[in-house]
Amino acid sequence: LAANAKKDGVMTTASGLQYKVLIEGPEDGETPAESNIVKVDYQGTLINGTEFDSSYARGVPVEFRLSTSLAGWVEGVQLMSEGDKFRFFVPSALAYGEKGTPGGPIAPNEALIFEVELIEVK
Repeated sequence: LAANAKKDGVMTTASGLQYKVLIEGPEDGETPAESNIVKVDYQGTLINGTEFDSSYARGVPVEFRLSTSLAGWVEGVQLMSEGDKFRFFVPSALAYGEKGTPGGPIAPNEALIFEVELIEVK
């Protein structure tokens, strides 16, 4: 993540979350609060590029209350507006931390990459 932070277009928040804007939606797109339900399409990969989850692969966007997600998502998605697509580089502390996901595929202390498209704020 230290090397990634130096790449063109990558922004880093105070918490250590890194993000890059891939697509900017319309100027009047709504920005979610932590309490909102959001509808997103996303792909999650390990640093080595291995995909571990994807709504694109399932062919169906997901809806959830933002506050129930990973800390990196809660912070990052609030930086977005409807129609935006961002790439998030999520440090372990803002993802699954020291536990990872039991049985894999996310190892303890592993940073993750998500491409997230914010479709709708409810």
